[in-house]
Amino acid sequence: MDKRNALRAGAVSAVATLMMLMSSPAFALIRDDGDEPGGGLSVGETVGLYVVIPIVAFLVIAGLVMLPSITGKKKS
Repeated sequence: MDKRNALRAGAVSAVATLMMLMSSPAFALIRDDGDEPGGGLSVGETVGLYVVIPIVAFLVIAGLVMLPSITGKKKS
């Protein structure tokens, strides 16, 4: 049973290594037809896009979820 597990682990490792080599960043250097990358983002745009917008979205969703309990009357 140990030989079978070792063979299976070796096969999985070999396939994983092969997939990592086939998806290397070197293939990103080849341009595709119609590929037109835009300009880069500034620091402010990056912080706004990846920090400010998610925090604001979280606060809006949390506020909408808490709104009924804040404005609702308790039933007795």
